[in-house]
Order: sequence, then structure tokens, then C-alpha cells
Amino acid sequence: MTFLVSLLGTYVSGLFLMFASEGAGVSFGFYDIVRSLTIPGWVVIIILLLQSIYLIAVGIERYLTYNKAKAQSRQYAPKVAQALKNSNIDEAINISDKHKDSHLAMVVSSGLKEFSAHQGNTDISGEEMEASKRALDRAIAVKTAELKRGLAGLATVGSTAPFVGLFGTVVGIIGAFQALKNNESAGIGAVGGSISEALIATAFGIAVAVPAVWLFNYFTNKVTSFGVEMENSASELIDYFIKQRTKRLNS
Repeated sequence: MTFLVSLLGTYVSGLFLMFASEGAGVSFGFYDIVRSLTIPGWVVIIILLLQSIYLIAVGIERYLTYNKAKAQSRQYAPKVAQALKNSNIDEAINISDKHKDSHLAMVVSSGLKEFSAHQGNTDISGEEMEASKRALDRAIAVKTAELKRGLAGLATVGSTAPFVGLFGTVVGIIGAFQALKNNESAGIGAVGGSISEALIATAFGIAVAVPAVWLFNYFTNKVTSFGVEMENSASELIDYFIKQRTKRLNS
């Protein structure tokens, strides 16, 4: 991110050099721009830096979490399917407990444990089936909330960063006009620092907002696909419970 800010600063400096007169002797280097920042400008930059750090931290943490959930679910699905095929619910529960990072394991485990509690009964009533369904719904809701952790923060960064940058822009433009008011005959050198502060704030705000929005949409699609997988697993598990109940009624 520091490299990005430096790159943006160099780009803005190049724009100013295009408008500077050859003999003016005015420097618009990046470090000169940094030195010219006012207190409100520094406040804006610090806020945007904190938002960028949060963005990077959440992005890395969510990416690793989702990849781990996907990898463990791929390992978990065939194992638990084989255990259920053999009507070995206890083994299926043990397998689920060993894959704690899998979103599918958490959902299936909650349903299996609820079903296992009534397994000793000669007949599994409709109410007990509904209890298993509710356990699955609760597990899906809890896991979905866990998967969404941090995404609201990304949305907040994506929506507020441009306005934080815009605030810095307004402050910089006000400073430029104030400098012109104090010295009406001054050239670009008198207002260059304030204008550069304004454009730096705008560029930095956009640079933070764009990846935040991108990551929010990307991770939201991930959570949606995980939700579909959990719903499908819950539906398949309910079908399994119904088949088990039918077998007991016919035996």
C-alpha cells in the first residue's frame, strides 16, 4: 500500500509539473507534497491508511478461511457419505468433529447429533424429524453468520473511503483558495501544495475503496455458494433421515 501511495503521489506530481512554468523553480516531488500536508490532510491520510490495513487483514483472513473450508469439505464429503451409506451415524459424527473448519461438517454434525438422540426409539415421530430440521437450520444460520464475519467492515470501507478522500479534497481546495486570497498575484507555487493535498486525498480514497468493494463482492459470492452447499447437504440429510424412519416403520 505504501508503494501504491508513492506511485499515486508521483503521478500527481507529474500532473503538476505539466502546469508549472519552466523558470518557476517550484518542486512538486512526493516528499515535498508530504511536507506540505496540513493537519486535516494528515488526518485523512491516517484514516485511509487504517482502512487499508483493515482491508488487507480481513482480505487475507477471509481468503485463508474460505480456502480451508473448501479444502476440508472436499475431504469430508466422501468420508461422511460412506459412513451414512453403511448406516454408521456415530462414525459420521466422529468424522464431522474432525473437520471443524468445514462448513458442511458443522451443519451435518448438528443434524446427525439431533437424529442420533432419538435413534434408540422404535419409532421416530414427525416432531423429532422437525427437531432435526430445526437443528440443521440453526447450524446453517450460525455458520453463515460466521462466514460473513468481516464483510460488513469491507462494505463500510468501500462506501466511506471515497468520502474520506473527498473531505481531504475539500480541505485542500479551501486551502488553495485561501492562499490565492492572501496573495492574488501568486502563481501555481502558492497553491500547489493545497491542490496536491486535495488530489492525493482523492486518489488515496479511490485506491482504498475499489479493492474493498471488489473483495466484498468476491467474498459475498463465496458465502452464497457455501450457503447453497449447506442447504443442499441439509436437504440430503433430511432425505436420509426419512429413509431411515421408513426402514424402521417397515421392519
